[in-house]
Amino acid sequence: MKIFRGFHHPDVAPASAVTIGNFDGVHRGHQAMLALLRNEAHLRGVPSCVLTFEPHSRDYFAGVRNERDFAPARVGTLRDKLTELKRCEVDQVVVLPFNARLAAQSPQAFVDEVLVQGLGARYVLVGDDFRFGARRAGDYAMLDAAGAARGFDVARMLSYQISNPHAQHSVSSPPPEGEPAALGRPDGYGLRVSSSAVRDALAAGRLADVARLLGRPYTISGHVVHGAKLGRNLGFRTLNLRFKHWKPAAGGIFVVQVRGLADVPLPGVANLGVRPSLDPRDVNGGRVLLETHCLQWPAHLGAEGAYGKIIQVELLHKLHDELRYDGLDALKAGISRDCDEARAFFTSLHAQTHRQTTRDRI
Repeated sequence: MKIFRGFHHPDVAPASAVTIGNFDGVHRGHQAMLALLRNEAHLRGVPSCVLTFEPHSRDYFAGVRNERDFAPARVGTLRDKLTELKRCEVDQVVVLPFNARLAAQSPQAFVDEVLVQGLGARYVLVGDDFRFGARRAGDYAMLDAAGAARGFDVARMLSYQISNPHAQHSVSSPPPEGEPAALGRPDGYGLRVSSSAVRDALAAGRLADVARLLGRPYTISGHVVHGAKLGRNLGFRTLNLRFKHWKPAAGGIFVVQVRGLADVPLPGVANLGVRPSLDPRDVNGGRVLLETHCLQWPAHLGAEGAYGKIIQVELLHKLHDELRYDGLDALKAGISRDCDEARAFFTSLHAQTHRQTTRDRI
């Protein structure tokens, strides 16, 4: 998969089948859309192309208005988004900076300058709620008319739904007598897969639901960076991942497993947040940090061997929200309790796996 910052690059394909969106989380709805895009690209003999934006448009407007709370919680980082797009076998990704110029661009200018001149669109696939251009003035009907005028096909994919485990009725069950047979009703006959649904599940700590919406476990990746070494001094060495301008949808203390440091996943416990027990003026500066303590530290890494490595931290189970401790002794005791709970989780998980394996053999 080729990745470009903007479309003014000689290696950007001169013609393509394009889909447009933020693709935060690359959930199962996105995956279905990308499968359709690949098929349509193949039929036309052109590469498949994802046009996405960084920062998120709402991040940009939150900065302009100095209203930090207006920015959406992010399901994933740009790195994780690109990783998942590659897994979906997209041919190229164009990351377009969302800035003042793009925010002010009219729908027609977006079609002419970005889709036609920049990407050579032969086919454009969008979601059912797609809007574009300044003040979100462009809609599907406008895009469809522009395609007819400029020589590219336009298609719209309807919402992707999965059965809702929290509903009173299953998606395959008939509705009560006298009620219409429709998906997406409030009682949950069908759950619409969306980035908002993933954010809601992450905020509530429902990681099993997150995995169903994503089609995979929820994972955060990044480079291990140096911190204040406080965890080491407390007896709990941590792997620190720092995120620039990132407001995560998840937060709190989690049981995790870490990939990228050994041949097998390493069990651990992680804090995702701003560390409220510590001075906001510390090296983290009050920004979001993912601190992961491996319950079994690989001996071959020594004390410094993890720095600079790219790791993947898979969140398995939420223990609790971040807590404010009264002093370092209380913090150390709290971390110790979290580690004990994480060990108990893995012991239970291994027991369940053993029982299932035994039943399968029988």
